[in-house]
Formats: sequence, C-alpha cells, structure tokens
Amino acid sequence: MATVEKPHRVVVLVLAGLLPFELGIPHRIFGLAKDPAGRRLYEILTCGLAPGPVRTDADFAVHVEHGPELLATADTVVVPASHELGPIHAEGRLTDELAAALAHVRPGTRMVSICTGGYVLAAAGYLDGRPATTHWAYAEHFQRLFPAVRVDADVLYTDDGDVLTSAGVAAGVDLCLHIVRRDHGAAVANEVARRTVVPPHREGGQAQFVGRPVPEPQRSSTTAARAWVLDRLHEPLPLSDLARQEAMSVRTFTRRFRQESGVSPGEWITGRRVERARQLLERTELPMEAVAREAGFGTAQSLRKHVQAALGVSPTTYRRTFRAAGAGD
Repeated sequence: MATVEKPHRVVVLVLAGLLPFELGIPHRIFGLAKDPAGRRLYEILTCGLAPGPVRTDADFAVHVEHGPELLATADTVVVPASHELGPIHAEGRLTDELAAALAHVRPGTRMVSICTGGYVLAAAGYLDGRPATTHWAYAEHFQRLFPAVRVDADVLYTDDGDVLTSAGVAAGVDLCLHIVRRDHGAAVANEVARRTVVPPHREGGQAQFVGRPVPEPQRSSTTAARAWVLDRLHEPLPLSDLARQEAMSVRTFTRRFRQESGVSPGEWITGRRVERARQLLERTELPMEAVAREAGFGTAQSLRKHVQAALGVSPTTYRRTFRAAGAGD
C-alpha cells in the first residue's frame, strides 16, 4: 500500500444539540489510522456554523475554533447527530445559515452522517434517490419527511460511494471503521479497532435492532460455536456441527444465532471468511487458489464471487490496492 503523503482531511460539522459521544467517534477512529511508517492517514478538524461554543445535549458545551468556511477544504465531511435540528426535523428544510454553510462543500466531497445527522444530508438533497439509514427510532419519520430517500431501517450503515450514512451511536463506530477499511484496507482498520477495543468489523447489512441482544439468564448462547468456527474457517462447516457445539437442535441454534447476532449463521460465516481472505490478500503472496482454501471458499472462482459481492472489486484488484507494505518482500 502506498504511503499517503498528504493526510485525507475530515471535517466534522457540529450543530447545536450535539451528542458528545458521536462527536468523538470520527476523531477517535480516523485519528488512530496510520500508515506502516506510523504517519497519520487522516487529518480531523471540527467546525460549526460559527466559531465559538456549541451546545450539546449534556451539561457542557464544546468550543470550536473554525467556522463553516473550513468545509471548503474537506475531503470528507461528517455530520454527527443533534437533538436540536429545528426545521430540518420538523419540515425537512435547512435553515438559511446551515444552507449557506453547506454551500462551501466542494463537488465530489464524501459526505457522511451519524444517526440523525442523516436529516441534514437529506434536507440538503445529498440522499435523493440513494439508500440511507438513521437510528431505527427515527426511520419511519425520516422516510415520511424525505420520500425521495430509499430508507433502510434495518441496517447499521449504508455505503453509496460518496455518500454514507449510519444508524445511531455505536453504528457510527462501525461506519468509520468501514471507511478506514475501504480507504486503506483491513490491516489498518483492524489495528484501529484493536486500539479502541471494539469489534473490527460488523457488516453494514447487520440488523440494527436485535430482539434479545443479551442472552436470557440460564439460556445458552452461541458464543462457543462462533469461537469454534473462527478456528476452522478453512473447513466445511455444516450447520449441524455448529449446533452440536451448543448442544442444540439445528432449528433452535439457528433461531438463537439470529437473535444474538442479527444475521443467519451462513451470513456470519461468509463475512468471517471474506475478512480472512482480505487479511491473506493484504499480507501474503499466496496464489488465489491457496487464499480460497485458507479462507474456506474452496476454489478461486468461489473466492472471486464472494469478494466481488462483498467489496465490489476482484481479489486481484483488492490485493494490488491494499496489500500491506512489505508483505512477501
């Protein structure tokens, strides 16, 4: 992977009623991303509609040094959630002040929202005709207010190239990690996740709202089966073998797995295999047939099919773009 000489500039636009946790997400995730030489891959700056204090939904304000003119310098703009969106939330329209601020954004700038920050992107027209999500509690209202947007209330985040949106709170972490992974590969994103002590990857299509996120007392979970799978991704993994690890019937195991993870066992295993393939493509010079075997896809053709579906590029293109510097040298 080529060293980035000039860091990609991320500008975070904060509005009154800001949720402090979500302000911290882009600063933390992008701020930890570094190249093999230890140089930062992103420069993260914050602006408001004017320099000075910005109210939060907590008992403190944040002070921003920059006004909206900073948006003209951004490669990526991130809009975190706010609980004081006024006419944006009530009528789906920007205030004159916010419209003037967004006018500074250059064409082609990547636009990102966290939670209700999606209302800002929608009101500005960035989401017309595109897939988008927001916190599940606001999704129905969001769709009524912005009928031109293809709202998906069931996913953690959406990626439509230059416009990305996420559900609430922790889904913002998932989206920012996804962006790092898309920009610089799995190795960099996994290191950021390790530093922040969060899971390295949750697929955007995973359900936002899991009916029972914590196993009921005295009820077995599927944790042991998942750990068992991770040691055997290169092997055939029939569902009956997974269920046997938890002493459950296949039917009970499948239902419990979906309740706990938000996806089916097959979808989860495929995601882990794609992640394993990404690591091998970045870090080794193994032939494609060997990568396919190690990741559990069996053949190079199957590997190409699943990597293309998950990442939008072929394994060969992914390796050429993201192989970790020095691997195989």
